[in-house]
Amino acid sequence: MTRLHGSKDFWLGGLRAESAAFGAAVAQAPPDAPVPSCPGWTIGDLVQHLGGCYERTVWLIERGTTERPDPDHTASEAPAGEAALAWWQMRCDTLLSTLDAVDPEAPVWNWAPQSKRAAFWHRRMALETAVHRWDAQISLAASEPIESKLAADGISEVLDTWLPAGRRQTGERPHGVVHLFAADTDQEWLVRLRGEGVALLDTDTILDTDEPPARVQAEGTASDLLLALYGRVGFDVLVVNGDPTLLTALRTG
Repeated sequence: MTRLHGSKDFWLGGLRAESAAFGAAVAQAPPDAPVPSCPGWTIGDLVQHLGGCYERTVWLIERGTTERPDPDHTASEAPAGEAALAWWQMRCDTLLSTLDAVDPEAPVWNWAPQSKRAAFWHRRMALETAVHRWDAQISLAASEPIESKLAADGISEVLDTWLPAGRRQTGERPHGVVHLFAADTDQEWLVRLRGEGVALLDTDTILDTDEPPARVQAEGTASDLLLALYGRVGFDVLVVNGDPTLLTALRTG
């Protein structure tokens, strides 16, 4: 199967574009405007959350260690009203300069079961910003899809990072095989669900001696696939064949 392998420059480019679009969307919306894709959140909450993510990421990189932080870092509070955007922009600028300066191989803690390197945060912040940019724009009823290559990498991140870390939205733990296909990037992912376990497959051959597992195939744009995995849109935006309950087990965020 084909999956994008990102790089520091790729993720920084995505972060710059998505953060600029996020700032533009927030500037057009009242701070108390609701965010439909994040029930109970306002634009102000979205700004606080993303600015806090940026602040904490910079703190983790500056620690320069793979040791789990204890006590954990608590982000500062954004000021009320329109001043929150300037608060967020300052943290965005600091994050960009920090990520630009750091070696992607530098030791930095992360919460996933993978290498504790700074590159994790280049990728994570680009994708965190992309999804929340979409959230901010949807509050204006003017959302744009996530750029296809970045979205495809986001699908890989859900499957190789979020789910192996146990960050599933649902408590359901089915068994089966999911085939995702992004038509606009011609990329595919095969995912094997085994109760608590999740594995990316490099072949369509299933090596179980049990009965063949349930299967489902879902096809759409990379952006729609990613947004569906994050629960931002329904799986009905995709072309689905097979057992749709398997898709629900992939939701994260």
